[in-house]
Amino acid sequence: MTAIALDDFDGLLNWAHLQEWIAGHDLPGDGAVTAVEPLAGGSQNHIYRLQRGDVQLVLRRPPRHLRKNSNETMLREARVLGALATTDVPHPRLYAACADLDVIGVCFYVMEPITGFTPMGELPGRWAQASWRARLGEALVDGAVKLGAVDHHAVGLDDFGKADDWIARQVARWRAQLEGYGQLEGYDGPDIAGVERVGDWLEANRPSSCHIGIIHGDYQFANVMMAPDKPKLAAIVDWELSSLGDPLLDLAWMLTAWSEPDDPPGKYAQVSPWEAMPSRADLIARYGELSGRDMSVMPWFFVLACYKLGILLEGTHARACAGQAPKEIGNALHDYTLWLFAKANQYLDHL
Repeated sequence: MTAIALDDFDGLLNWAHLQEWIAGHDLPGDGAVTAVEPLAGGSQNHIYRLQRGDVQLVLRRPPRHLRKNSNETMLREARVLGALATTDVPHPRLYAACADLDVIGVCFYVMEPITGFTPMGELPGRWAQASWRARLGEALVDGAVKLGAVDHHAVGLDDFGKADDWIARQVARWRAQLEGYGQLEGYDGPDIAGVERVGDWLEANRPSSCHIGIIHGDYQFANVMMAPDKPKLAAIVDWELSSLGDPLLDLAWMLTAWSEPDDPPGKYAQVSPWEAMPSRADLIARYGELSGRDMSVMPWFFVLACYKLGILLEGTHARACAGQAPKEIGNALHDYTLWLFAKANQYLDHL
């Protein structure tokens, strides 16, 4: 039987090796892969839908131009997905991971496809109704609560991150990263109003304790999928920044993407229409009710989320100034960094 010629996407998929690897693993479907198509997904990694017999598989691999930790990150993603298999956290089921660079030149993994959509921009179908939009925020909180409730010891993730002194290390860690951008030629920053004030407040107001668990690391609209036919969360995706930490940071991270009337100018709602969305206070209360956590510490975590995310985004601006990233993207992310610190400082003004 003649083998079907499949697109290798300019060398990103080595089908001679990949077909052999798939045949040698206990994956759903029968026979060889007969069709492949790229999927929209993360901005860095490549995702493909594969047709094998009467089932579909999804393959995720690192970008063409690898970062120093790209392969390690891919295996970490696969590890956390595998660890979540026995939990009620909505996630794509892991089928198999490959650390053998001889297969396609990089580490990759294969997972189940998710039926759903990423809630960014104009909401489709019944999701545009007020009752379903209200459920969107609640469903995101529910997913964060489920993830935060997972016992990382029980699922084999004891060494998935540095848990010791997690709170005490946060400001120093991200302050050092911001200072490190100064080594990039052409970057004269950081020119961020209130950055020192925010860092100093975080250091002076650390919570006395925290609860260590699995954190997604980038929990927001862009990294979840909603069911198309019911108001529920279908899956949390893109686990490349997952680690150990206090799960309240995931909730706070999500809330930085929220929009409320008294927010500083310069930021627009990430989904439309926005009306009928719960308030930040409503979502914090829901998280506390479902998790049993003491939510009085949320101001600290919200400010930390603004601080950390703002510094991470500023890194792209710094690289753009050095000619290592597109200038228009760097400028846009710098504007968002300024908004995050404006929000953090506004928050401090009202505490």
